Amino acid sequence: MSTDTKDTPSVSPEDVELAETFKNEANEYFKKQSYNAAIELYTKAIEQNPNVPVYYSNRSFAYLKTECFGYALNDATKSIELDPTYVKGFYRRADAHMSMGKWKLAQKDYEYVTKVRPNDKDAKLKLNECSKVVKKLAFEKAISVEDKKKFIADTINLDAMTIEDNYSGPQLEDGKVTEQFMKELMQLYKDQGTLHRKFAFKILLDIKKYFMAQPSLVDVTIPDKEKFTVCGDIHGQFYDLMNIFELNGLPSKTNPYLFNGDFVDRGSFSVECIFTLFGYKLLYPDHFYMSRGNHESATMNQMYGFDGEVKFKYNAQMAELFTEVYNWLPLAHCLNKRVLVMHGGLFSRDDVTLDEIRTIERNRQPPDEGPMCELLWSDPQPQDGRAPSKRGVGCQFGPDVTHAFIKLNKLDYIIRSHEVKDSGYEVAHEGRCITVFSAPNYCDTMGNKGAFINLTGESMVPKYIVYDAVPHPDVRPMMYSTNSLMYRLC
Repeated sequence: MSTDTKDTPSVSPEDVELAETFKNEANEYFKKQSYNAAIELYTKAIEQNPNVPVYYSNRSFAYLKTECFGYALNDATKSIELDPTYVKGFYRRADAHMSMGKWKLAQKDYEYVTKVRPNDKDAKLKLNECSKVVKKLAFEKAISVEDKKKFIADTINLDAMTIEDNYSGPQLEDGKVTEQFMKELMQLYKDQGTLHRKFAFKILLDIKKYFMAQPSLVDVTIPDKEKFTVCGDIHGQFYDLMNIFELNGLPSKTNPYLFNGDFVDRGSFSVECIFTLFGYKLLYPDHFYMSRGNHESATMNQMYGFDGEVKFKYNAQMAELFTEVYNWLPLAHCLNKRVLVMHGGLFSRDDVTLDEIRTIERNRQPPDEGPMCELLWSDPQPQDGRAPSKRGVGCQFGPDVTHAFIKLNKLDYIIRSHEVKDSGYEVAHEGRCITVFSAPNYCDTMGNKGAFINLTGESMVPKYIVYDAVPHPDVRPMMYSTNSLMYRLC
């Protein structure tokens, strides 16, 4: 390892030894999948000896595991600054770029890794992925100039899809979702069956048409004495979704729900989750609500498994149709004009109003900046003010930002999701910013609880219901993804 020591701080032998101790302890926590504890110890190692690329590289890996892609990118870059030949630094930086959808930058770093380590199969695989995506994006950009893109929805011919005699699953009644259909569908999925493609396509076409007519901010009225349930990320954990319905009752006109984004990816039962949710949205359109999350996007779906799962269980045409549907999902919901619910968080500007959110042109892939991006990606922080996002997209906002926003818009508080919480939820910013996360033992590794929130229209006081993960069939998370961060620690 060649390190330029001209500008590096002097470190005593005692500090060097203590730093190694912290690093070795951190590695043990990492192996146990206790990533936050590992991050704390890697940070202590860096504080004792800031001159070692490995410490930054390992912390970058831990940040990748906790989806703090912006922090991961910074650490990987720092490790390369300390040693411009450090291969794992380039590998980590490539993974961070890839996780953020910055395909060209990832491609460049993977090219360096494969040049130095030509036998690294994982780096070659990821380089090939990046190269394919870069070429695809360039091709799409070229043809979009010459020809307006046709919508996949317009190419679907349901009449040409025959229902085989041996199909025994649920069927739509006169093309409509019914309560009986939903019960049969959930049982089919519990038994690991597959909904016929004709009915799956019909649900997607109908739900797209419905969402196209909705505003970007949906106003929801909750009667005084009625219960309303807000759920956070589900992330393809179908059997935990079924547990929510077991604990809280099936959706109905008297038991309304709002699912706050990230329905898919990570978990390998994402197809089952999304068709269950879309089915209930069609069945109870005025009592079942869905907000877009940052994972309802083409880049995230390609990275974290949903795209591959749809292609495995159905076909590429359906995968593209999902992208069209997701582009029309509402971005936020306002409950009784008192509580704003969005997936990510607040904004890099102080003057964003509910009326501005209503006017957002959402029929697109999430941009890298601006209100739409921040609704999907931002996170709260404990200190006042704003900071660059740990994810590399959106921003971090403090209690003062939250208080100013709710005062400007005459709200009581906000509910958001987007972050794993050990207890399934977290109350921050003096009770004005609530996070709810509904995927327990996220990715079968995090050990967190799941939670959902019950409200009544009169008080709008949140009640938190916390639960553990339930067993599921032996299918690992991200089964259909090729984005496996497989490089070993040092």
